[in-house]
Amino acid sequence: MKKILTCLALACAIHTASAQIQAQIETFPISSVRLGDSQFKKNQQADIYYLLGLDADRLLAPYLKGAGLIPKAENYTNWENTGLDGHIGGHYLSALAYMYAATGNEEIGTRMDYYLSELKRCQDASGNGYLAGVSNGPAMWKEIAEGNIRASSFGLNDRWVPLYNIHKIYAGLRDAWLMCGRKDAKEMLIKLTDWMIQEVSQLTDEQMQDMLRSEHGGLNETFADVADITGDKKYLQLAHRFSDQQLLQSLMRAEDNLTGKHANTQIPKVVGYKRIADLEGRADWDKAATFFWDVVIAQRSVSIGGNSVREHFNPTNDFTGLLESEQGPESCNTYNMLRLTKMLFQTSASREYVDYYERALYNHILSIFNPVQGGFVYFTPMRSGHYRVYSQPQTCMWCCVGTGIENPARYGEMIYAYQGKDLLVNLFIPSTLTWDGITVTQENKFPDEPSTNIKLNMKKAKKMAIKIRQPWWCKNMSVKVNNSAINDAKVENGYLVIDRTWKDGDALHVELPMHLTAMQTPDGKQQYSFLHGPIVLAAETGRDNQVGMYADDSRGGHIANGPKIPLDQMPAIIGDPETILSHLKPVAGRPQTFELSGLTLPQFENMKLVPFYKLYECRYQIYFPLYSSAEWNEKQEKIAAAEKERMALEAQTVDKVYCGEQQSESDHFFASSNSRNGSENGTSWRRTSGSFSYQMKADGAKTIRLKGFGDRQSVLVSANGTAIGTFRFNREGLISAELPSSIKADKLTIEIAAEAGRETPRITEVRLCK
Repeated sequence: MKKILTCLALACAIHTASAQIQAQIETFPISSVRLGDSQFKKNQQADIYYLLGLDADRLLAPYLKGAGLIPKAENYTNWENTGLDGHIGGHYLSALAYMYAATGNEEIGTRMDYYLSELKRCQDASGNGYLAGVSNGPAMWKEIAEGNIRASSFGLNDRWVPLYNIHKIYAGLRDAWLMCGRKDAKEMLIKLTDWMIQEVSQLTDEQMQDMLRSEHGGLNETFADVADITGDKKYLQLAHRFSDQQLLQSLMRAEDNLTGKHANTQIPKVVGYKRIADLEGRADWDKAATFFWDVVIAQRSVSIGGNSVREHFNPTNDFTGLLESEQGPESCNTYNMLRLTKMLFQTSASREYVDYYERALYNHILSIFNPVQGGFVYFTPMRSGHYRVYSQPQTCMWCCVGTGIENPARYGEMIYAYQGKDLLVNLFIPSTLTWDGITVTQENKFPDEPSTNIKLNMKKAKKMAIKIRQPWWCKNMSVKVNNSAINDAKVENGYLVIDRTWKDGDALHVELPMHLTAMQTPDGKQQYSFLHGPIVLAAETGRDNQVGMYADDSRGGHIANGPKIPLDQMPAIIGDPETILSHLKPVAGRPQTFELSGLTLPQFENMKLVPFYKLYECRYQIYFPLYSSAEWNEKQEKIAAAEKERMALEAQTVDKVYCGEQQSESDHFFASSNSRNGSENGTSWRRTSGSFSYQMKADGAKTIRLKGFGDRQSVLVSANGTAIGTFRFNREGLISAELPSSIKADKLTIEIAAEAGRETPRITEVRLCK
């Protein structure tokens, strides 16, 4: 066996020997916290039904097939039998582990144990530690082990992101061990990690980094976790090998090169950087993770705490595309940003991380669950007047279903924390904490009522500090202990500190006055979202024509592709920034409800704003443009004309692909020879010196329309093997051509090719139109 990575192994050993980055704050295991009566508890109970409604044998089918065993049932459809077979199975194990720890539900525990026993049967049959659901995986992994690597941003050796896929079962096994102490899960995790060490043992650093161009989830984090679990440094070396150096080096230089990058490819990498930094005491990697968090939260996120448009980071200086698209912030992104936020909070003790955590938890994570029918949201459109699509348990197997089924089980993990012997109250969610002989019960109707009550039960008196977070949105927080006001409490690092000897039955009452905030998009444009305390407010705008609101099993079923309301028909505010909050008036007797006045369209005057997380199965508006009277008169015609043009194009569109964007291309069964993708000012593109193709719906399409950057090169276009023609972009960056009348099919394979010895221009969009 040739010796490789000598420098990397040495560096790993040196850093491992140095001091770890010590946690300043410790969070409680999820098993120590039980939720009380609230929307969080209701969602958690509904998620249990969703989990038990899934057929474990169907989720296990890809793993049995991968091990050469006969499955007990067939794969689920949707993403589970079109290339990402098995990925939900890993999330499912994580969700079962967290839910059993969070609730003690015995049926969930029994399901988890059955699931683990079947996975063990698969791994034992493999004989070498391998365990995955990747379709025809052994042949692919053999190619990779031999150095035959064909990587792209969303593919590896003709499979749909298999490294991302296998990461999910790594994480599931880790969670079953750490959350529930299942020894079989620990043993399987170590065997699977040893298999991966052998798998990449002959690959050079260059080959590894080439392979990591393909989305790979948080493999570096899980391998670091295995190092921590076992105490064996060889797993830290593997974690280093699976760390994308291109992103890491730019972050260490404090360079924000994120525009146009697939957001949820990057976030798990950074979670891994942070995990490695903590274990090895790497201040530079820790700073890289902190810089990433800073720029994503401050410059790339909207008010609900989410980020991305069509899964990609949009330009920091222009949020127009995000506010116009039906494919707004992706749920997976926020799931992973919360994981990173928790890690940064633990080593910094900085309140700002909990402030963000609270805002994203209430306004994005809580809002993606349908509280009546169940089901999870992939994209949360910021487009005014649009709506969300909800998964159904037997038909929808998206990535955001995977993280979605985990979220309710994790609601309780940041409510409390401890610092030495002192207790921190971070979030005001009804719950009960059991800790070191103390039971802490928090009861409230927050956020409908701006206060919380905390009661202590303990066997013997104890001297300690209780530290209650003073949120960014609360100016005049006050505390009573046993009905007596505490006027001399000090504030440390954003926490109100009450240090005393506590005894059984002591009670705290905390007043948390809220105020209204108008939050602009980070590009500084005059478009505002309103918050009351930490809660994002939104208006219901209708319930008509929510096509596909309950998703089917089609590849694009997660996208709200129904009619878009023209933006010139949605209300804006006439006023000025200094007095914008004067347009909101509270509605008597209705908590967290406000009337919004001074709008451009009379039919919307005095529309009601309520917490966004309470809206579901409806169209809505979160952001409101602000105009002066003169600006509105001037811009109204321009807005209407531009929107009319966009809407006309959408009405004529049968199907469309955004070139270079991972999910859009995957949903259209992208195939390629010698192509590459990139981004120009936030717009993704693809070009080729060979060809690339998509499978697109025809449904009576008469023309094909290409959009791109108008380079001088030619483009050869064909449909189902029939040449359409050779074209060049016009000055507007457009190509439009009629489809041959001889082609009659429900689906067309559209191929884009280059002239011999040349390369095509950068193509951003392909549409089939009526």
